[in-house]
Amino acid sequence: MPDEITARLVAWPPAPIRTERLALRASEARDRAAFIELFASPEVGTHIGGSRPRDELERAMPEVPGRRPGLFVVELDGAMVGMTTLDPRDAQRPGHVRPEAGETELGYLFLPQAWGRGYAAEACAAALDWFADAQPGEPVVLTTQAANNRALHVAKKLGFTEVERFEEFGAEQWFGVWSSAKPSD
Repeated sequence: MPDEITARLVAWPPAPIRTERLALRASEARDRAAFIELFASPEVGTHIGGSRPRDELERAMPEVPGRRPGLFVVELDGAMVGMTTLDPRDAQRPGHVRPEAGETELGYLFLPQAWGRGYAAEACAAALDWFADAQPGEPVVLTTQAANNRALHVAKKLGFTEVERFEEFGAEQWFGVWSSAKPSD
């Protein structure tokens, strides 16, 4: 059941979430070209196992890509610039904060032209706020390559605290946790 966390407990898709500069919303057909660009980008692929060939993506990408519970398209001025995800963390992978696993994992990818402007932190903070309202007190985990300084900066800015490091996918991984639970007085 952990792989149904978002779909089972929260109506999907939620109404669009608006921040000062961005909108987080469900995927639409108009996002297809941006999804292809995202997954074909060598820069984006650097810390996620590489990019995929554009022609392969053109053939395989559905008309409405990313249409699933837990995936938010991040939009700036009417165009997709990235995505955030809240997905169940695979119980077979290393890194958990619960003995039985079942945590939700935050992920995000942005087009290179959107890097360095604070969009990832802004979008992820909005997604975490939404999740905290939908699933009060539930922890969220995040894993990134320890060598990915930009992602580590975002994780710390969002309030993730390091739990452990481990080797996975041929690289050292940083694993952190975030919780909306407030300490009791």
